[in-house]
Amino acid sequence: VQLQAFGGGLVQAGGYLRLSCAASGSPFVFATMAWYRQAPGKGREWVATMTRNSRTRYADSVKGRFTISRNIAENMVYLELASVEPKDTAVYYCNTNPPTLQWGQGTMVTVSS
Repeated sequence: VQLQAFGGGLVQAGGYLRLSCAASGSPFVFATMAWYRQAPGKGREWVATMTRNSRTRYADSVKGRFTISRNIAENMVYLELASVEPKDTAVYYCNTNPPTLQWGQGTMVTVSS
């Protein structure tokens, strides 16, 4: 299974981005998927989770601003980032929850103040 996240970029504080993650391989169909992020100089942290039954959970730091969704038929997971803040600057990754797949390269999100 390979994971490829894309859609990152430079955005001003208060702005919006939509990240996408493409996952190949059948395990994705049954998995709880999640987004993680790693800010410069910090460890990787969990951001949001969506189960196969569409139950969602969010880290307190993004609750009310980020939205996770998925398209099981197309093996895609999405993360909408709204009202972004400079502290959201990080490389964003998708994986299962808990993470069991090889990490992809992630996609960089830079929020300017």
